[in-house]
Amino acid sequence: MMIEVMKSKIHCARVTEANLNYMGSITIDEDLMDAANLIAGEKVSIVNNNNGERFETYIIKGERGSGCICLNGAAARKVQVGDIVIIMSYALMDFEEAKSFKPWMVFPDSMTNKLV
Repeated sequence: MMIEVMKSKIHCARVTEANLNYMGSITIDEDLMDAANLIAGEKVSIVNNNNGERFETYIIKGERGSGCICLNGAAARKVQVGDIVIIMSYALMDFEEAKSFKPWMVFPDSMTNKLV
């Protein structure tokens, strides 16, 4: 049996930009992507701690070291700059493998989104 489990999580990152005029997605600092084992194009779920919004989109690689967390397109309507979000990705795996799987968890500085 295959089940879906959390693979990666960036916990409590601050939204730095919201760009309504972009076609869609979330732009994430490449340092954060590497630390959380995320890749460009990967589907992510986003939870906005400030307003309770939950939505899905895909990742665009942001400038390394920039601290960028930018919601683009329609997703920009679900956040305000400064909101705190949790970004999660999931993976399908065998039930037995999932029992011992350890997800990548990243806790960036809540003001700069830099790794601490």
